[in-house]
Amino acid sequence: MKKVLVPFVAAVMLVAAMPGLSAQSKSVIIQKVIVKVNGEVFTLTDLTQRQIQVLRDQNQRQISQQDLQNDVNLRKALDDVTPSILVDALDELLLVQRGREIGAKFTDEQFKQALENIKKENKLDDAGLAKALQQEGLTLQELRQQFERSFLLQSVQRQEIMPSMTLTDEEKRQYYAAHPQEFMTAGTVTIRELFVDVPTTTQGGQQVMNVAADEAGKKKIDDARERALKGEDFVKLVGELSDSGSKSNGGLISGIVVNDLSPELAAVLTKLKPGDVSEPIRSAKGYAIFKLESRVDAVPQPFDKVKDQIAQKIYDSRMEGEQKKYLEKLRTQALIEWKDEGYHQMYDKARTAKAGH
Repeated sequence: MKKVLVPFVAAVMLVAAMPGLSAQSKSVIIQKVIVKVNGEVFTLTDLTQRQIQVLRDQNQRQISQQDLQNDVNLRKALDDVTPSILVDALDELLLVQRGREIGAKFTDEQFKQALENIKKENKLDDAGLAKALQQEGLTLQELRQQFERSFLLQSVQRQEIMPSMTLTDEEKRQYYAAHPQEFMTAGTVTIRELFVDVPTTTQGGQQVMNVAADEAGKKKIDDARERALKGEDFVKLVGELSDSGSKSNGGLISGIVVNDLSPELAAVLTKLKPGDVSEPIRSAKGYAIFKLESRVDAVPQPFDKVKDQIAQKIYDSRMEGEQKKYLEKLRTQALIEWKDEGYHQMYDKARTAKAGH
């Protein structure tokens, strides 16, 4: 197949004369249509927006149309991702159309609530949201369209696909038995800490460790551990020696989720038994020792408590296959008119490859 060079800007057509126009011609900008699906168009601009977003996600940086024109590596990447973008775009269009057919409506109130959720989760005010949208190259209307598409897709999955996916209690129990690690309570520890601060000095605008201060801090923490191992009350040692804010509470820190700790600290605490005192640990700010007060190990949650989670996991695992079958049905009923044979060939090749997996 002859390699198709993917254009990067919307096509502009200058119409010199059309019925109803005066003798003086007018310039009309027309979006280049790639394909029509049940009369709804997918344009070159639509494709370009999706291409840029995919490449942004892959490269973790902002990418412009100018970048696509000038960066050889991006152009090659574009050739790789465009076929699958076309498949996903048409699948989405079919599902969105079906969502409208079954009467799903995305209201202004739902959009308003979605915006409030975004602002709350990202700690943004209205100005911050506007700036974030600008950085992403999105208008508020385009964001609303994205939310609406997602809502319509979910409506089709919920109303049209999921009801055909029957699920018994026995299937849930089998999944629960086969995947107990997915339904564990969080393992926690309660500890007491004794922290010794090691001051740094500033040289050339950078924080530099003072060797003498480091040696003094290390001796202080070693002596504290030695005293603890000989049986001195750890709480009293904390009150006498610790520089941590937890000093007022006897160094007590309770309910620490082990999986939330750094791997290094988790490894240290995992080796301890209640009553044990750890070896000194160096951090950026100083030295610390920890006494393990208690441990609550992770255990599977009761089946009845997590059966709704189990059902959702099973539905999610089956959704892709069921959605493929549903989309195949929609395609056979749809009127799909390709206006660009190069993109048509890309689509067919990607569809064939996807069907093979």
